Amino acid sequence: QLQLVESGGGLVQPGESLRLSCVASGMPLDNYAVGWFRQAPGKEREAVSCISNRDGSTYYADSVKGRFTISRDNAKNTVYLQMNSLEPEDTAVYYCAADRWILITDAYTCRSKHYDNWGQGTQITVSS
Repeated sequence: QLQLVESGGGLVQPGESLRLSCVASGMPLDNYAVGWFRQAPGKEREAVSCISNRDGSTYYADSVKGRFTISRDNAKNTVYLQMNSLEPEDTAVYYCAADRWILITDAYTCRSKHYDNWGQGTQITVSS
């Protein structure tokens, strides 16, 4: 069974950068599409970015486009989320998720309801 563990969260000031890692165990991650999602207090979980396991195609939410970059290293069973120019609005718990049945990565499939395997989350706080 696939297990996911996120790391790399923390407290940063606006404008700074962080890199999140999502390490998989139990199954080869290259069989899975992977997404990053976040949930701020009092808000619904939202998609941040997703990456295909078939062709490496990616999707980004408008709010992070140009600032965040998702990538994967299948040899390390790891997916990364590089976050630059962080803003207070990025404060949330960030989750990685994986699903082996997602064939296309786009705005429709990059939704939490389509992902079956979840990590425990890592907190990111952006504050001065």
